[in-house]
Amino acid sequence: MDYKIEFERMMEAQTAIALATATDGIPNVRVVNFYYEAELKTLYFSSFADNQKVAELEKNLHVAFTTITTNGEEHVRVKNGIVRKSSISVEAIKEKFLTKMPEYIMSIPDVLPALILFEITFDHADVVIDFEHMETIAV
Repeated sequence: MDYKIEFERMMEAQTAIALATATDGIPNVRVVNFYYEAELKTLYFSSFADNQKVAELEKNLHVAFTTITTNGEEHVRVKNGIVRKSSISVEAIKEKFLTKMPEYIMSIPDVLPALILFEITFDHADVVIDFEHMETIAV
């Protein structure tokens, strides 16, 4: 089994991650929609500027996430992600989100100015097909 191909398939097909942050020793997890750019090896997500998650990300840029499975147990898990505000504008990447998720919030014109785009980079990911087929890959 080629786990790199499975990784790319899941990152293309799945639309949400459970994103874990931690500040002052207190963890916090929330579900966010994402778009993964394979060529740049970067995961993008947006947030409203006044969201608690933004304050948490400013305090600690280390995150973990797992994709939310839509097919059995298969998912991607990252333990060592680094998050930062993206230098790409929300408007510039909006169509990629909407192609993947046509009903995504970015389709509402009044919402765009209130969103901040974040990117997560990582070197390794756990690719889980089921309880017998899993492997850590270099991205």
